[in-house]
Amino acid sequence: MNMVKLLTFATFGAFCASITLAADIRFWTTEEQPERLALQEKMAADFAATSGHNVEVIPVTESELDTRATAALAAGDLPDVIYFPLQYALPWVEAGILDPYAASDAIEDLGANTFASGALSMTKVPDGYAAVPVDGWTQMVVYRKDLFDASGLDAPNSYANVVAAIKKLHNPPELHGFVAATKVDDNFMSQVLEHVFLANGVSPVDTNGAKPLDVKKTTEVLNFYKAIAEASPPGELYWQQSRSLYFSGNAAMIIWSPFILDELAGLRDSAPPTINDDPTSGELASKTGIVTNFSGPSNPDGAAWSEINFFGITNDAATDAAIDFVKYSMNEGYTQTLAIAPEGKFPVRNGTAENPNQFTEAWSKLEVGVDRKAPLADLYSQEMINEIVNGLNVAQRWGVAEGQLALASKMTKSQIVNRVVREFIDGKIDTEAAIAKMNEGLANVE
Repeated sequence: MNMVKLLTFATFGAFCASITLAADIRFWTTEEQPERLALQEKMAADFAATSGHNVEVIPVTESELDTRATAALAAGDLPDVIYFPLQYALPWVEAGILDPYAASDAIEDLGANTFASGALSMTKVPDGYAAVPVDGWTQMVVYRKDLFDASGLDAPNSYANVVAAIKKLHNPPELHGFVAATKVDDNFMSQVLEHVFLANGVSPVDTNGAKPLDVKKTTEVLNFYKAIAEASPPGELYWQQSRSLYFSGNAAMIIWSPFILDELAGLRDSAPPTINDDPTSGELASKTGIVTNFSGPSNPDGAAWSEINFFGITNDAATDAAIDFVKYSMNEGYTQTLAIAPEGKFPVRNGTAENPNQFTEAWSKLEVGVDRKAPLADLYSQEMINEIVNGLNVAQRWGVAEGQLALASKMTKSQIVNRVVREFIDGKIDTEAAIAKMNEGLANVE
């Protein structure tokens, strides 16, 4: 073979190698705000620098995600990796959009025991995992710890403790014992109610589909919700009133998402605490405690209502490169992943086998806030940080364990439970009639 041919083959081999190294990965993300996109593009560039795989970060509006994924599947043009919320995980496996074997390989390589057990359980399929949990948040009972401590009250981590605190602290209009969600057409009431039902181990579905609500457990739920509603101001209450009343010092307890954490500390001008004359004060944050795992009398283990987001590797992916990107985003780049919005992106992976708390510690030092910024660890105690993170170990949603998330989500969106519970707390129907009415309505959801 002459030198020209040798050079030709050598050049061709180098060209092929460069093609392999430069294999593009298309990454769809619902985090489409400009500042969040910039952080994701920086992480993608860092991954490319170490791997040779270029990543195209493509923003997709969450409300359009399912439609676009279905169309891309039909066209054989799915991206390699998709960042998406919980409700799509199992349906997308069934539709052939996601490759659960690739996701399971990534989780195995990272170490399944390094993930929060509740978050991981939400993506379980018979042969492994539908997708890789990335981040999440749990709904919280937010309470005035200073008032609880002064009155010798236990943390409101159960129905009984909440009711005991209401009896001790409720003194309207100066202080309402609770601010319950009562606006039936608002999604906030749906989330709060599901949290309260889960806390007592009540679900409207089993593995076969819709099932009648357990009478004893649901009676306990209804009576508890009536108790917190009666300790609330009158009217149509949703997230805005609960936050405003807590911020002004006129509420002892509310249920809210962790996106309240930076606002509590006076870091967001559009939602300032008004408990004193300084809207930038951290006073209210210093007086606040939280509970993530909340229990009812029939379910002492309790539950935490949660929202989890995932990285899905698709069936059209350059699989090895996509797995490498997901692993990088959950390991070397994981702090960057969480930094996109740390007040609402709790780490579902606490650390590595070698350093079990690596990512939890790094996350607590990330700055939160809008108009002012500070690390969560500077705003809240380590005990509170631990409570936030540990909630993901008991994360639940209706229908996940039963493989009926799609049906359960339709039941939630129907707002049947909201309407009936409102009728009950308003005294229009009794417990027996309320349970019968919910069962009838939920059974007709398809």
